[in-house]
Amino acid sequence: MKEELLAQIRQCPTLPSLPAIAMEVLNLAQSDEVDIAEIARIISRDPALSGKILRTVNSSFYGRSQSVSQVSQALVILGLQSVKTLVLGFSLVGNLQQQQKSKSKTKGFNHIDYWRRSIYAATAAKTLAGKTQMVQAEECFLAALLQDIGMLVLNQVIPAEYGAVIAKAAAHRDLAALEGEALGATHAEVTGFLADQWKLPPLLSMPMRHHHDPQAVADAQLRKLADVGYVAGLCADVYVDENPTGALAEVRTYCTDRFKMSEAECDAMLSEIGKRTKEIAPLFEIKLDRASDFDDVLKQANEALVELTLRTQQQAV
Repeated sequence: MKEELLAQIRQCPTLPSLPAIAMEVLNLAQSDEVDIAEIARIISRDPALSGKILRTVNSSFYGRSQSVSQVSQALVILGLQSVKTLVLGFSLVGNLQQQQKSKSKTKGFNHIDYWRRSIYAATAAKTLAGKTQMVQAEECFLAALLQDIGMLVLNQVIPAEYGAVIAKAAAHRDLAALEGEALGATHAEVTGFLADQWKLPPLLSMPMRHHHDPQAVADAQLRKLADVGYVAGLCADVYVDENPTGALAEVRTYCTDRFKMSEAECDAMLSEIGKRTKEIAPLFEIKLDRASDFDDVLKQANEALVELTLRTQQQAV
């Protein structure tokens, strides 16, 4: 990362920070003797946060057969990691959304699209982790939810320059190369810098930093988490891109190569992601706007593919 840009990021007065309640929960969760009751009391001090956690725990997203009415119950039934993930996710997203409401809009950057893509990616990461029997499903969800946070930082620090970069990107997967060329740093690198500032563990910080280049991760376990983050972003693109054809093809290819999934299994997973995102998005106060029905996405992709094939054939005549 260029020193000049890094200095601007460090000096940014509105650089995202971990909310106080999230820091308290993180510190307690990392202590040698975890006090579950104390963590439950801290979370319960924030009625809005507690309500969101309980609504999420009771949703089909977690698939619990019994109703959970207290945060302490959620901690016992789901475990500390799940609840910690929800605390970090809800408190960070809530703070960032409040910051954005108080700022003027930057040309080229669409906050609604940003959050739509983030929640699709988070849901995709948790779903894929479950399909591949990974025990770090919660870390995958949170890492994918936050992996593009560097975009928000760049938009705050250098709004005009970053707006111009975003305007050039035909799709999100083109963004990192354009950022590197124009700014000397990618949003993923900025995300990694933030993760280090927050002292997040490698299970979160590594996939956040390398969600566009998972092959750069040497550790086998962390590489798998970075792979999930990469695919999760592509799954999100399937639902948010105006033309989902390219993203769909990449999801199928990558899932076949890295996770040994068939095309049918991949499509079934994408369909599940659409349905689950419909349920989880309102809990984060994120509006999806467009329909999240995979059958519609698939139809759109096939129509675009047919059109491309016909155009290619006509040019060959």
